[in-house]
Amino acid sequence: MESVARSQSAADRGASASNDKTLIYRQSRWTRLTHWLWAISLFFMLLSGLQIFNARPQLYIGKESGFEYNNIIFAIGAENSDAGPRGYTEIFGKRFDTTGVLGWSGPAGQETSRAFPSWATIPSYYDLGTARVIHFFFAWILTTTLIVWFVASTVNGHLRRDLAPRLDDLKRLPQDIVDHAKLKFHHAREYNTLQKMAYGGVLFVLLPLMIITGLAMSPSMNSVLPFLNDLLGGRQTARTIHFTVMVLLVAFFVVHILMILAAGPINELRSIITGWYRTDPPAQDDKPVERSA
Repeated sequence: MESVARSQSAADRGASASNDKTLIYRQSRWTRLTHWLWAISLFFMLLSGLQIFNARPQLYIGKESGFEYNNIIFAIGAENSDAGPRGYTEIFGKRFDTTGVLGWSGPAGQETSRAFPSWATIPSYYDLGTARVIHFFFAWILTTTLIVWFVASTVNGHLRRDLAPRLDDLKRLPQDIVDHAKLKFHHAREYNTLQKMAYGGVLFVLLPLMIITGLAMSPSMNSVLPFLNDLLGGRQTARTIHFTVMVLLVAFFVVHILMILAAGPINELRSIITGWYRTDPPAQDDKPVERSA
């Protein structure tokens, strides 16, 4: 995630680095480091998580699951048909043919039954043990850096100053929505209302919920936090919430990338790699009209 660097030393560096007043030092080193750590961690967690999902490609609501229960809300699988094996995805009882992508996929003549295809998982071959090791390793990196970021941002005022929506932000929300719909972007030091709401939703809702549901699914954590399963409606419900959060994070990533491309990818990437960001030029006052005598 991005954050706004407001320290006086950063401003001094910006002034000395360039006479261009539109170029500011916006992202601190810590912001850039955590941004890329989270991006890398989520990438490996996603692909290893899909491999883990392949071991049991169904989602349930409730505390129990099995053949005698009718609580499946999502499933990916394969079945035989007159035309041969076909892959399917089932959502709330509605089945869709997803042959070649979900349920039944692989090189021509070498197709196999698997929920997510080999190109979308880590490892590409079926190895549940390796997938779990990779998933948990990056999960702890994500969790640790998120906690440190939260504490540091609370102490230095970043949360209150840059991410908490103010009354003025809420008043500007309708206009921000219209501007984004028209792909009209304002490059400023501060985040706009939609950015604050999106980043806040990811940092304070989706990521914590993903971590909590992940802990609830871990048998080793049941003795430490026995109330988590009951609080979330059971291990299977926690697994379903975990998967849903993953889908929402992927959706956020897609929108995030699209906004970067629309707002100016060079400027946005320079900001999150080097810290320097180019803002819109200041508004010019109209020059007074000279009158002849």
